[in-house]
Amino acid sequence: MKIYGVTGWKNNGKTGLMERLVAEFTARGLSVSTLKHAHHATDVDQPGTDSYRHRTAGAQEVVLASPNRVAIMQELRGAPEPALEELLARMRPVDLILIEGFKRAPHPKIEAHRAEAGQPLIAPQDASVRAVASDVTLDLDRPVFHLDDTQAIADFIAAELSLRPLSEAQK
Repeated sequence: MKIYGVTGWKNNGKTGLMERLVAEFTARGLSVSTLKHAHHATDVDQPGTDSYRHRTAGAQEVVLASPNRVAIMQELRGAPEPALEELLARMRPVDLILIEGFKRAPHPKIEAHRAEAGQPLIAPQDASVRAVASDVTLDLDRPVFHLDDTQAIADFIAAELSLRPLSEAQK
């Protein structure tokens, strides 16, 4: 599986860029999965649901299955957070996994940057940031794309990973 990341500070457009890239790559005929890191306490389950009750009763893992999706919730219960490599190993094979966050991991990534957020760029200190997607013009030693130019960003990632989009005849 090929992996590529989208990184950046909070409120710099990472999630919007991820959403657009998933749509772009799937429109090109590629299978895509995502992996997102959250720094804050997060809970996809809600109090009162059966699965929530199972977890709070002490279950290590709860699998919720329906005709539309399967959710697997694993409780760490004091164990360390799994490393990116371990999380990737748990995922089903696809053409591309897009990773949001995991700033310090060494995989190739593009940095989302908005001037109004007022955060410094990560790219100058991190060689794993292969390009920057920004809402302003930047003078850097690597490619800079407009944050909203999803097609150009996807083309760059595809070239970096040697991903071949489907030809018109294959669509």
